[in-house]
Amino acid sequence: MQAWRVHRNGEPSEVMTLEETERPVPGDGQVRVDVLAANINFPDALLCRGQYQVRPPLPFTPGVEICGRTEDGRRVLATPALPHGGFAEVVVVDEAALLPAPEALDDAQAAAMHIGYQTAWFGLHRRARIQPGETLLVHAAAGGTGSAAVQLGKAAGATVIGVVGGPEKAKAAAALGCDLVIDRRTEDIVAVVKEFTGGRGADVVYDPVGGDAYAKSVKCIAFEGRVVVVGFASGHIPAPALNHALVKNYSVLGLHWGLYNTKDPQAVRDCHSELTRLADEGGVTPLVSERVPMAGAAAAVQRVADGTSTGRVVVLPSGAAR
Repeated sequence: MQAWRVHRNGEPSEVMTLEETERPVPGDGQVRVDVLAANINFPDALLCRGQYQVRPPLPFTPGVEICGRTEDGRRVLATPALPHGGFAEVVVVDEAALLPAPEALDDAQAAAMHIGYQTAWFGLHRRARIQPGETLLVHAAAGGTGSAAVQLGKAAGATVIGVVGGPEKAKAAAALGCDLVIDRRTEDIVAVVKEFTGGRGADVVYDPVGGDAYAKSVKCIAFEGRVVVVGFASGHIPAPALNHALVKNYSVLGLHWGLYNTKDPQAVRDCHSELTRLADEGGVTPLVSERVPMAGAAAAVQRVADGTSTGRVVVLPSGAAR
């Protein structure tokens, strides 16, 4: 079978190679799954660079989430067990972790429905306890998990402000349902948020970027606001000033979604049921901007790494536009 492999760490376009490999053999409690679509996540780029918190042994295949079909015909969502990731024609996954693919979504959309939407849902509901009528500020609102946060924020009854970089991403964020879109390249985030909220600021901030995004967020956070730290796509990890959190009365909340798989797996299944309901009702639909054939995976991962992509980029091993 074909699979993308990483033999040394570096930029995805330089270290990912498409190879013929043996089909992985399921272990105890595992099943073999044919990959229908593999969604690209920013952690895939970090895996290639050797900068992710999980470092599989070299060589490995990246690809942390897929939509696939089991040998007994079930269409499922799964997170393949590294080092045999999802940018391959076949993977093995833990049977207990399989989730049914939402019927309302095609293969590419379904592949993008798992990690990003689960992360956004846990960030907004489990960590920030977002309430109807609150104002949500989403950084990288046209990106993978940012676009999920926008849709889930609207579904929760929040007013959503999306921050993006550039006019094309601004159009995408507006189409997702943002009540206000801020282009960080040309606008002052703090001033615009304060003006839009009548000086109150944002009740919840969803931040997968870090760095300057975090610094500006805490300057326009509301009384008893909550900043959800999801990741550091900017490459800069901020050092929160705790005295500032004290005098402004806001909370900084960390979110590592992967921990729920081991600490509270039932919560993951319950979240999937809620996301499936929202998908069935048309409340959320993953923004899939590109569907690339297997041969284009390395270049596509690089685009996600460089921040030039919009929404989700999905690899289709068969090359079909599913």
